[in-house]
Amino acid sequence: MYLSLVTSLFTYICIILAVAFFTLFERKGLSYMQIRKGPNKVGFMGLPQPLADAAKLLTKEVAKPTMANYSPYFVAPVFSFTLALLLWQLYPSMYSTSYFKWGVLFFLCVSSLNVYGTLLAGWASNSKYALLGSLRAIAQTISYEVSMALILLFPLFLASSFNFVEIIEDQKGLWFIFLMAPASFLWFVTCIAETNRAPFDFAEGESELVSGFNIEYGSAGFALIFLAEYANILVMSLFSSILFFGGSEMFFFSSDLSMMLKVTFFAFVFIWVRASYPRFRYDLLMGLTWKGFLPTALSLLLLILVFMFTQL
Repeated sequence: MYLSLVTSLFTYICIILAVAFFTLFERKGLSYMQIRKGPNKVGFMGLPQPLADAAKLLTKEVAKPTMANYSPYFVAPVFSFTLALLLWQLYPSMYSTSYFKWGVLFFLCVSSLNVYGTLLAGWASNSKYALLGSLRAIAQTISYEVSMALILLFPLFLASSFNFVEIIEDQKGLWFIFLMAPASFLWFVTCIAETNRAPFDFAEGESELVSGFNIEYGSAGFALIFLAEYANILVMSLFSSILFFGGSEMFFFSSDLSMMLKVTFFAFVFIWVRASYPRFRYDLLMGLTWKGFLPTALSLLLLILVFMFTQL
């Protein structure tokens, strides 16, 4: 029991550090894609910048809007951050002390709760911009969760398991990306929409909503929302590498390093997409999932079911 508590605490500390330096990675990556330098004033090459940002945010005065609902206003960032950390319990390290047998179901349950943190933050702020941002996020997240759950069935059919460790083991020698490339593309686009990232960042659309659902947050509250968002990006990168790119499997050998390299690659693709594409129109975003992803996923699932029944 004590060992699992210590390992969980160590994991959470590592995730918070990874998220902090992922923000630096994003700012540096975006700056060079836009032909500028990015953060380079704090310390050597700007490397301590995330620590300076954290110190600034956590030492600022905690203020709340006069008309805000006090309790949910402060609960929402903590709730979002807690859910983001909970998903990292599913990390299938070769050195883990325990594994989730029904890890995929746990992932679906926890990820579906993420929208409540955004909803709570937008409603409790008692601001029209925050409320509009949270309403957008609810519609967007619920819509893309439908297609995400259907796309998730593809690797589950091949692995015949809800355990992420067994899904990785089933990809020895042949990653699922080679068997279902279209499904993996749909999955990654859905991940971008699920995490409210550009070009699907309508919950935080600064050109329309100033800052969206988090406009009334500053200091520690904003820091927790920020950490939750970036922790979700990293965890979706992790699940992308597990479900379609073999996780820790690198053809004929297994290593946690190979999984970390794949996670870093997918995290970089999130940044690359943000730098490359302008924000979608909201009606096109919703049409993409209901008229595009959902029929495509259902059609591919039907083909797989027909193939499976013909083999019986």
